[in-house]
Amino acid sequence: MIYPSIDKLLTIVDSKYTLVTVASARSRQITETGHVQINENESRAVTPLGKALEEISENLIHVKY
Repeated sequence: MIYPSIDKLLTIVDSKYTLVTVASARSRQITETGHVQINENESRAVTPLGKALEEISENLIHVKY
């Protein structure tokens, strides 16, 4: 099973396009800075993109429209 689920993520953002854009931008930030908002012990993801999706799922990333 994929974590976090797309259904949960789409309750937080308004569209798949927004989800891809926000996750991509945050993934690049994680790659450049190495700073992750979610606790490393609680994270199931290995890649920066997975960590970005987990941050969105936990409402640590707020999208401004």
